[in-house]
Amino acid sequence: MNPNHARETDAETPRADFGRVSVFFGDKNGKYPDGNQVVVRGTDTHVVFDSPPVANRIGADFDNADLVVLGHVHEDHMAGLHRLPGIPVHAHEADLEAVRSWPGLARHYGVSAHRQAAMRSKIERDFNYQERPDAIGYRDGAVWELGGSRVRAIHMPGHTSGHTVLLVEPEGVAFIGDIDLSGFGPYYGDATSSLTDFRATLARLPQIPARVWVTSHHRGVYTDRQAMLDALALFSAKIDEREAKLIAMLAEQARTLPELVACRLLYPPGYEEIWIDDAERRSISQHLDELTARGVVAEDDEHRYRLR
Repeated sequence: MNPNHARETDAETPRADFGRVSVFFGDKNGKYPDGNQVVVRGTDTHVVFDSPPVANRIGADFDNADLVVLGHVHEDHMAGLHRLPGIPVHAHEADLEAVRSWPGLARHYGVSAHRQAAMRSKIERDFNYQERPDAIGYRDGAVWELGGSRVRAIHMPGHTSGHTVLLVEPEGVAFIGDIDLSGFGPYYGDATSSLTDFRATLARLPQIPARVWVTSHHRGVYTDRQAMLDALALFSAKIDEREAKLIAMLAEQARTLPELVACRLLYPPGYEEIWIDDAERRSISQHLDELTARGVVAEDDEHRYRLR
């Protein structure tokens, strides 16, 4: 056990327990910028999945961790790592450089060079960001034996290239991370994101042999399979809704990619954050690539996209 920060659990943090697995709910059911913290107490090893801001309010249940397994790497999933110096941190090998260093994380995000300093300042201020050059890579199918329970890694990319579902056995609890089943829908706006991979991941999710599904944000916990499947269908449908919205923009008039970014596909017009223009550009570009491949859209010599 890690004695560095041990204290009693904050009794005001809501939680749900499933055998050896506990879920501590962040503010507003883990709505970004917070998240939901999963803790697994094996007989031999105490492991935590990710470390959202709520990790800083949990106490000994988090601070006594022997091991951290990251389902993927983003600032809101590393906000408690500063509490666990020297504790092994594992990340999927495709996300590994993003947790090891700031240059790796900046490439992972795809933040434009002129925005990188502001982005780093923001995540250091708001998410206690620190590099973890000691982080260890894992691959699809990795298993951690905890004593009485085990964790199995199921690589399910799209949100990031290394995004992984962490399945606790035999409890049947699947931490599905940022397949968060939110009303916002899938996010695939980073440099390592993939709309194609996300579509495949969403199709595979029902195959995971789970009885409980835990999201990083918004929804929290599903214990009813049909309710999870209904939420998954609505979440997946956001991709097609965005495609239809993009087609409607182009039906109005031909537009360049910068003009489409200014119109916004994911976020409300006028909403600004450091990463939004970059995320909109990558998301829209992936939809345009799909539509072009299907012959729905063409790019002219002046780099305007128009419907065929």
